[in-house]
Amino acid sequence: MGFWGRIGNDCENLSRSTADCAVSRSLSDFISLLKPRVMSLALFTALVGFVIAPGSVDPFIFIAFLLCVVCGAGAAGALNMWYDADIDAVMSRTAKRPVPSGQVAPFEALALGCILAFGSVFLLGILVNWVASALLAFTIFFYLVIYTMWLKRWTAQNIVIGGIAGAFPPMIGWASATGHISLESLALFAIIFIWTPPHSWSLALFSERDYERAEVPMLPVVAGPYKTRLWIVFYSILLVPCGLLPWFMGFAGWLFAIMSFFLGMFFLFLSFRVFFCREGKVALDAAKRLFFFSIFYLFLLYATLLFEHVMGLIEFAL
Repeated sequence: MGFWGRIGNDCENLSRSTADCAVSRSLSDFISLLKPRVMSLALFTALVGFVIAPGSVDPFIFIAFLLCVVCGAGAAGALNMWYDADIDAVMSRTAKRPVPSGQVAPFEALALGCILAFGSVFLLGILVNWVASALLAFTIFFYLVIYTMWLKRWTAQNIVIGGIAGAFPPMIGWASATGHISLESLALFAIIFIWTPPHSWSLALFSERDYERAEVPMLPVVAGPYKTRLWIVFYSILLVPCGLLPWFMGFAGWLFAIMSFFLGMFFLFLSFRVFFCREGKVALDAAKRLFFFSIFYLFLLYATLLFEHVMGLIEFAL
């Protein structure tokens, strides 16, 4: 069902669903719509992009930027949950989300997402700058329309191409601070873009039955676990030099270089473990270890970069 068809059905059912949901919905349900865990990682990488960018930090611009990114990331999450409610309902990992569980009406999720999306994009343009606003708008559009509505349901490369949306936050942060896009911000983008496939495919390996039941063409479902493991190793190999780009380009120091190298090598070690452990509980355990470490990897990598700049260990000028 298309976008407008989905909206039409939601409008028809609004009066019935509002009465049903009014009893059980709560503030926590609406907060869950915003995908706070995903939002927190996006916010942190955007924050790093803002702080390490050259120039002084205006407190008002900084606060406005943070609020708009929070709202923009939350909007993407709410709109994703609205459109993916049918898929989420048949997957054990997502069945308890607010929309499929009936805690929030689909139209309410759509309305919240639209209000946050338009509000965050408009305010970021007015209060900060229109380059950052355009990047935020494109990120929300790409995540909802290109990834959620199209790629996720039609191709096994959904995560690879769709990873573009998740890689934009540090560029939004950089543009908010400087008013432009630079090679440094593209390097921050590249790290997340290359990181996304092994992160997501490791999750897909131990959630394969969920995706199969929902008819989502994730790589393990379409190409099988063996090829998925091969691709995880391939992207993990690319991630090691990609993670060193800030150091190669001169806006990160030796502490970052050492941290990036060892984190990358351990990431690669875990990906090889996923490749060689293919049966039973050991295989599931290997995939879960890589998935959870990948989150730690990205957080610590960006935290080290932030630490170097905040402590004055590295400075650069454009």
